[in-house]
Amino acid sequence: MDNLLSIITFIPAVAALVLGLFLRGDDLAAQRNAKWAALFATTATFVLSLFILFRFDPANTEFQFVETGEWIFGLQYKMGVDGISVLFVMLTTFLMPIVILSCWEVTTRVKEYMIAFLMLETLMLGVFCALDLVLFYLFFEAGLIPMFLIIGIWGGKERIYAAFKFFLYTFLGSVLMLVAMIAMYMQAGTTDIEALLAHNFASDTIAVAGFHIIGGVQTLLWLAFFASFAVKMPMWPVHTWLPDAHVQAPTAGSVVLAAILLKMGGYGFLRFSLPMFPVASDLLAPLVFWMSAIAIVYTSLVALAQSDMKKLIAYSSVAHMGYVTMGIFAANQQGIDGAIFQMISHGFISGALFLCVGVIYDRMHTREIDAYGGLVNRMPAYALIFMFFTMANVGLPGTSGFVGEFLTLMGIFQVNTWVAAVATSGVILSAAYALWLYRRVVMGDLIKEALKTITDMTRREKAIMAPLVVMTLLLGVYPSLVTDIIGPSVGALIDNYQAALPVADATQIAQN
Repeated sequence: MDNLLSIITFIPAVAALVLGLFLRGDDLAAQRNAKWAALFATTATFVLSLFILFRFDPANTEFQFVETGEWIFGLQYKMGVDGISVLFVMLTTFLMPIVILSCWEVTTRVKEYMIAFLMLETLMLGVFCALDLVLFYLFFEAGLIPMFLIIGIWGGKERIYAAFKFFLYTFLGSVLMLVAMIAMYMQAGTTDIEALLAHNFASDTIAVAGFHIIGGVQTLLWLAFFASFAVKMPMWPVHTWLPDAHVQAPTAGSVVLAAILLKMGGYGFLRFSLPMFPVASDLLAPLVFWMSAIAIVYTSLVALAQSDMKKLIAYSSVAHMGYVTMGIFAANQQGIDGAIFQMISHGFISGALFLCVGVIYDRMHTREIDAYGGLVNRMPAYALIFMFFTMANVGLPGTSGFVGEFLTLMGIFQVNTWVAAVATSGVILSAAYALWLYRRVVMGDLIKEALKTITDMTRREKAIMAPLVVMTLLLGVYPSLVTDIIGPSVGALIDNYQAALPVADATQIAQN
């Protein structure tokens, strides 16, 4: 199929359109039909995406499955994947049927809820497949709308505040990226990402308003993109929207936000910042290193002080994304391999942790840690699964969480040992807050009266968790499933990056 990427990307949107046009009413039958239609569409998308994975040639570092066409006003429609983006496509299509299954207990405006998630899947896939600046920006920004609605309509008591904070933070960051994209078009004369990757943006020192900008145009463009991607990750100190969004979002919204949406920032660094602005990336890498190190330590300490389970896991996500940004800008094979692996792994682990919180929230309607204790006595299956993902989140060897953290720390150690030392303390801190949470929620005696009738996980809930357990274990013991696919593309990215740097810098990096 020549248009396989487009078919995969737009199946969920077509399903959303069909639901919107043809499904009427809000009775139980209509709700059930909406859920089954969404589940069928997301499952079909995943099955078709397997054809992309099986036909993908990791040894070919060029973009594959490329589709081109013309839109209105002469805009270019161009889609394709390489070794860096193909696994993000797979992560998205793999998780969305799980997300839909986790919505099965929703009874409020079910049709609209399913439409929002289906549209969100199309827009997320578009971000990872787009090979044109305008197309990328449209997908990147439009993805805010369904998530804004998911938080704002189906969220908690403070949902309006959280939804607007999420929207304004991420939208304002992206305004600078839009300005940078216009400047890139004016200089390179194209919005084609493949052509822009080969374009050499000026890096000579320039004077702006009396200030001498080292790295010139590259530095200005890098900063503009950084403003958008740093908020999306999110990096410290522009991370404050994430805990509020997670706490107020419904369970399925938190899963998508943590598992996929955050990865758009890391993907943006890999697709734009590093390959297009190598001189600026090299100049500003120490800034990213220390911002990442501070994020790992600071947000881990903040996580220890939380009383809400979702907020604790949200701060944990910020800390884990610190390893990602650190690995990316280490600009070596272990660092970037580890960063991509960490993003994929975090998608499974963080999604599962939010689902674990959702399981007991559905029963008790509270996320306060003090409201629980001794759940192992009534929920042994839940206690086992929650323990498994807690250990994976800590980075226990044998789980995927260990591989990503280990590789990123290896990568950053080759570049800056002080940053590596600070970041390594995050491993200890993550064990502290994760085990503290698990002990207070699951272990001990069952003394609270409200918990004495709580029931263990249902078959549906176990079925939702099963594929996440399998993937977390599989990647933990067989990481080459990921590294074999991303390795050649990452190697080509690093080679091009080093070749574009001034001779002295390139020699120093090669020696490291």
